[in-house]
Amino acid sequence: MKKLILTVAVLIAIATSTTSCKKDYVCKCSKTYTSGSGTSTHDYSTYTYREDRKRAEDRCNANTSTSSDFFGDYSINCQIQ
Repeated sequence: MKKLILTVAVLIAIATSTTSCKKDYVCKCSKTYTSGSGTSTHDYSTYTYREDRKRAEDRCNANTSTSSDFFGDYSINCQIQ
């Protein structure tokens, strides 16, 4: 009986150590305007993802883009902090 309990405990320890760890990852984005006079970078947004590291990085990188608006051309760059 003791061997069975020990075996089950070892299997549970192995199973929990090999699963992905979900925790909070913070994704910070900045917006950079480019014009003839130079560039200007500002904090844009912050997202928190409760995922494993790979999934959080993928979701964060999906927020990266380039476009233009009234103030000129810009790019939004995001990364996990």
